[in-house]
Amino acid sequence: MFSDPIACALFTPGHLRFQSTRTLAESFYKMGGYVETLPTGHLVFYRPDGRRFLATDPTGQPLHECEWELNANGGVSLIRARVQLDWGCWVGITPAGLVNETKVNLATKPNWQRTTPEDLRGMAARALRMPLEEVRWFYRDEDFAIDPTGLVTIRQRKDALSVLDDGGFETARFMSCMGAMHWDEIDFLPVVELFKSLLPGTGSAVLELIRALYDDQQRGRSALRPLRYRGIPPYPSEAAFRLFSAFFTPQSGGAGDPFVDFMNPSKSQVVTWLPADHPPVRYFDGRQGVCITVKDGVAQKAILAADTVGLAYVNPLGRRVLPLDRSLRIDGQQLILKDREREMIVSLPTGLHVQTAPSPRQQISPIDWRTVFVPELSGIHPREAFGAVLLYPDGSEEISELAAQPFVADYLDDLGEQDREIGRIRSSAERVLIVNGDAVISTCVLFDRPRDYTVSVCHMAYAQRQAQQLWTQCAEINRWDWLPRIRMGAADVVEDSIVRHGPFDLLYLWFSYNAFDSLTTMATTLASASQGLRRGGDAFVVGPVGVQAVLASERWQVWWSESVAGLPTFTMHKTILPNARLKTGLTLFHLRRL
Repeated sequence: MFSDPIACALFTPGHLRFQSTRTLAESFYKMGGYVETLPTGHLVFYRPDGRRFLATDPTGQPLHECEWELNANGGVSLIRARVQLDWGCWVGITPAGLVNETKVNLATKPNWQRTTPEDLRGMAARALRMPLEEVRWFYRDEDFAIDPTGLVTIRQRKDALSVLDDGGFETARFMSCMGAMHWDEIDFLPVVELFKSLLPGTGSAVLELIRALYDDQQRGRSALRPLRYRGIPPYPSEAAFRLFSAFFTPQSGGAGDPFVDFMNPSKSQVVTWLPADHPPVRYFDGRQGVCITVKDGVAQKAILAADTVGLAYVNPLGRRVLPLDRSLRIDGQQLILKDREREMIVSLPTGLHVQTAPSPRQQISPIDWRTVFVPELSGIHPREAFGAVLLYPDGSEEISELAAQPFVADYLDDLGEQDREIGRIRSSAERVLIVNGDAVISTCVLFDRPRDYTVSVCHMAYAQRQAQQLWTQCAEINRWDWLPRIRMGAADVVEDSIVRHGPFDLLYLWFSYNAFDSLTTMATTLASASQGLRRGGDAFVVGPVGVQAVLASERWQVWWSESVAGLPTFTMHKTILPNARLKTGLTLFHLRRL
């Protein structure tokens, strides 16, 4: 272990994973590299040309690493970057790492031979109902190719975000994407797609990098470049506004409210963003396995890498509801972390001085989110707890069993609002059984009134995340009496609960992919799950199209069936990842028990 922060940053194994940055580190000063110490004590390491390649906290623990190379125009471009999340996982950024192609046939249009890229941008703007300026932003001339027969190939470039399981790109797994940034000249704030797939802390770590590169590029300028939120289309949200506001300050023209304007998709781009005076900064303490985020001298949140809950402890000041009853406070050089009645004391990292403020009296919620599990949840590894997000392949690989579940659950949620009969079935149910839907439990739970839910779980880390979401929904409407009526547990544990709390009015059942080739296994699973379903009760069952052979031998009436690949929710997903592919024959059935 190096006592010198600069040596720690440059020579600790794993801190630098790109060959070019390791080569530079070996002869750092001789090659013209230099390091700057920020007012917070954080270190930034630069190449001889002034491009940062590494940023660390004051002790030399890495925040992000960048790899640059000469481009065809003689300039320097970012080709890869890594950002470290609070809990130690790394996320990779690959500029233009996702390129989707669309084919358009112009041969039937008069004088198509005279079509220019600007004409194509105009056509796209009209089709998307977007300002032409926004389309110009993302589609360069080289993104269009017209062959001699009039067939146009349109390429849409996006920056890819990947999970780096061992910290390097060798085993990168695609996670999400965002508008293709101009990394050598930061000039907008991007739309992030598949945001539900982001690992916890990804958004703030990526914005930390964006703000850092922006600051580097604004040096020596008489006026700061204002940024705007851009995307085709934009997806404004309160979470995005809060995230941007941590690093940049929003402004609207005239007397407009920046938040109101931002939340209007047609006006999101009119809000300008200038750098906030005190963006959040992070401090790692590897010995204690803690990361603390500080803004303007106030501790905002803390993450323990060994936390089996997979959640942050947050500063309660100004919060109406304390998320999951987890808070932090500072007492001298001690960080006190509190999870309901339980407290843990962590020493502040060396050299970190934050404000000690009186902790406001924060009322603990009447019920712990963990109480939904029977018995109490245990045995989840921290990496599983933090990593319980759904990942989708960027190619044609088959989407996993868990990742396919939201296409069905979200469709049924939408259908319940559009179809009177489906809405009646879902809302009138008093007792509901959910089997193997671990990624979508909270979507299957309606919050119109209290009812009983029994949930048979296979993947505990995902069920834990769903339980936390259910607690949050109860907190938002202040209905704590609803949560005790939700019971989750492993299949063998909830068998008694199924008997005691049945008969059920509604069943949600996802067959495991491992059972798809065995009619006997599917028949056994369906018979077991339906034992508690009352006669006349409804079931939404997801399985192979061949499951109809099982239904023929049971007392079921098939009301309708839909291919999951044909659902509008999956069609929407394919607008982001056109090559997405589900398991062949995956089907949603609406059944009724005879």
